[in-house]
Amino acid sequence: MAHQAVGTARSPQASPVAGLARFFPDASPVRVPIQLARVMDSAEPSNFSESTVIEFGTPREVLFASKTPLEFADILRVRTSDGSLDEEVSVVAVQYQPGKTLVAARFRRDVPNWIVKS
Repeated sequence: MAHQAVGTARSPQASPVAGLARFFPDASPVRVPIQLARVMDSAEPSNFSESTVIEFGTPREVLFASKTPLEFADILRVRTSDGSLDEEVSVVAVQYQPGKTLVAARFRRDVPNWIVKS
């Protein structure tokens, strides 16, 4: 005896950062764990305050979610645990959501092949 049933398909939850990435046509999905620090004065050592993940990247930008309240033009330092990526970036776009900030930040200097290096 056959029974009819209706089921709902599971759709993968899109990352909130994906919404910000749509404004960056060259953005590719990546998963690069980083430590994040706000740069207050270049003479002082960076105080890494948060671990997060770069979720999308372009040759010039990194996109990630942060618990740290950030604003346009903030200067940050992003570093991988192995040090293969250790660069300053400038915030070029933010979207605020409850409890987090979605961030796009541009490298302050040319970083060739950073996605491969990481």
